Amino acid sequence: MSLVPEVQLNTDEQKASYGFGLQFGEQLRRNDFKGLDLEAVLAGIQHWYGQQEAALTDDQINPSYQAIQGRQKAKAAEQAGKRAVLAETFMTANAARDEVSTTASGLQFEVLESGSGESPNAKSTVVTHYHGTLVDGTVFDSSVQRGEPAEFGVHQVIPAWTEALQMMSVGDKWRIACPPELAYGEQGAGDAIPPNTALVFEIHLLEIKA
Repeated sequence: MSLVPEVQLNTDEQKASYGFGLQFGEQLRRNDFKGLDLEAVLAGIQHWYGQQEAALTDDQINPSYQAIQGRQKAKAAEQAGKRAVLAETFMTANAARDEVSTTASGLQFEVLESGSGESPNAKSTVVTHYHGTLVDGTVFDSSVQRGEPAEFGVHQVIPAWTEALQMMSVGDKWRIACPPELAYGEQGAGDAIPPNTALVFEIHLLEIKA
């Protein structure tokens, strides 16, 4: 693989300098915005490192920071609103299916397989296999794909899981649909689960730990 720009990386000094560049690059990626100008970034580094002088004052730069942050917040709010509508549409359509039951909280569940074991309580630790997707089928987490069951406390998971698990018996396999307020709400969870996202899980309750 050929990387651009090409650079000599033979000496310790070159390698260490390149390492600093990678760190700066990662910081830029975390703060990326539409229209980010890499040449302007490099000019800023060169001006300050080489001359300790800047072409713009803080008073000239800060309004641009604020303008870009405002645009980002507006775009995020617009996308969150669209996801909320999508979540509501999905939950309404799913609730209309005959095999789906809906609890008072808004949790929806469908029994795929029935077990005959005990039911956990809020203080229990359980072992499950699960498969989690967005409403479009995108997989964001799956113990099934990893090939290893997960163990956790019933009170340590999202509200939808805490509610569903206490209604299940060992051996049960359910598909649950979680409205955003019973999942990760307005905050989301990293890049995988944006704010206001409905989630779907298949949960197989394997064991209640002693």
